Amino acid sequence: MKTALFIALGMLAAGYLVLWTLEIRARRDRPMPDLRGGFVGLITNFFDTLGIGSYAPTTAFFKLWRMVPDEQIPGTLNVGHTIPTVIQAFIYVAVIQVDVTTLTLMLAAAASGAWLGAGVVAKWPRRKIQIGMGFALLAMAGFFLARQLEWMPGGGDLLGLAGAKLAFAVAVNAVLGALMTLGIGMYAPCMILVALLGMNPRAAYPIMMGSCAFLLPVSSVRFIRKKRYNLKAAWGLAVGGIPGVLTAAFVVKELPLDWVRWLVIVVVVYTAIMMLRSAMAERRASAVAAPAAGG
Repeated sequence: MKTALFIALGMLAAGYLVLWTLEIRARRDRPMPDLRGGFVGLITNFFDTLGIGSYAPTTAFFKLWRMVPDEQIPGTLNVGHTIPTVIQAFIYVAVIQVDVTTLTLMLAAAASGAWLGAGVVAKWPRRKIQIGMGFALLAMAGFFLARQLEWMPGGGDLLGLAGAKLAFAVAVNAVLGALMTLGIGMYAPCMILVALLGMNPRAAYPIMMGSCAFLLPVSSVRFIRKKRYNLKAAWGLAVGGIPGVLTAAFVVKELPLDWVRWLVIVVVVYTAIMMLRSAMAERRASAVAAPAAGG
C-alpha cells in the first residue's frame, strides 16, 4: 500500500511540474527566482521539516518584506511549497510507521478539501483574502500557543483509527485541506487532531506531511490556471526549499525548537494584525473612492 501511495504521489508531483513548466513557458515574463525568495524557501522549509510549519513564517516574510501582493499570497504559498513538501512526505511516510488505511483516507480527504477550497479562494478579491488570512494567522498563533503551553493532549499509542474516530478524522482533515488554500498551515491542527484521537504523536508527521503533499499539487493547479500567485516568489520558495528539506531531514535531524516556536507566535500575531490593518485601509480607500466616482 505504501508503494502505491508513493507511485500516486510521484505521478501527481510529475503532473504538477509539467503543468507549471508549461504555464511558465507560456508567459512572456519569466523572472528568475531572487535571493530573498530562495532564502525564505530555505529557512521556512528547513523548520517545516522539523515540525514548525512553513505557511505562517512564509506569510510573515512576504508581508514584512513586501515581496508579494496580499491577494497573491495564498496561491504563492501553495505553488511554491509544493515540491519541498512532496520531498518531506516521501521521507516521513517511508520512515515512520502508521496504519496505511488511516493514512490513505486522510490524504484523500485533504486533497478533496483543497480542491474545493482553492476554487473559492482563487476567486476572492484582495480585501476578502486579507481578512481571511488575518484571522487564519491568529488561529495558527492560537494553535502554536496551545502546543507550547502543553494545553493539547499528549496522544496515545495508536497507529491507526477505525469506525467513528476514523470518520471524524477524515472529515476534519478535509476541512484542514480546504483551509490550507487560504494560508492556514495544517501541521499544528493536525497534531492536535491526532493527539485528541489517541494516536501516537509521531504518526502525525506522515499524516500531516503526506496530506500537504497530496493536496498542494491539487490546489496549486487552480491557482496556476487563475494566475493568482507570484511566479518569482513561488519559484524562489521551490528552489530554496529543496536544500532546506534535505538539510533538516538528513543532516540536522533534530533541534531544540522552543525558542523558535515562541518567535513564530510573536511574528505570526504581528503579521495577522498587519494583514487586518491592510484590509481596513482597503475599506477606507473604497469608501473614499465611491463618492468621488459618483460625483
